[in-house]
Amino acid sequence: MEEVTEGVNNMNLGGAGGDAHKKNRIQVSNTKKPLYFYVNLAKKYMQQYNEIELSALGMAIATVVTVAEILKNNGFAIEKKIMTSTVDMRDETRGRPVQKAKIEIVLGKTEKFDELMAAAEEGENGGHEQS
Repeated sequence: MEEVTEGVNNMNLGGAGGDAHKKNRIQVSNTKKPLYFYVNLAKKYMQQYNEIELSALGMAIATVVTVAEILKNNGFAIEKKIMTSTVDMRDETRGRPVQKAKIEIVLGKTEKFDELMAAAEEGENGGHEQS
């Protein structure tokens, strides 16, 4: 069990400038969180950082790709970079090393991002602005 934790911790390390925990990174796991949880989280991160990095392993890769496509198709994000790799991990049940596929997608805000976010927030508030 310790090896799995060690493997997961090692995945977060590295990166340019030794920024072990990038503040603008969203790691998507295969938990049962709804798709739009990640879409909305990504929008919030983009408001703060202008650029976000979505990353996932194995079966969660499909979720990351879908989240990125929703953001792109709705005009919120542009794709800046896609990186694929494999990560060595230890199989929990058999205790032997396995390779897991990994994807990292870097998205940036579009020019219309702030406009779209403002429109979405206005819609949530019933369109009534108080001055």
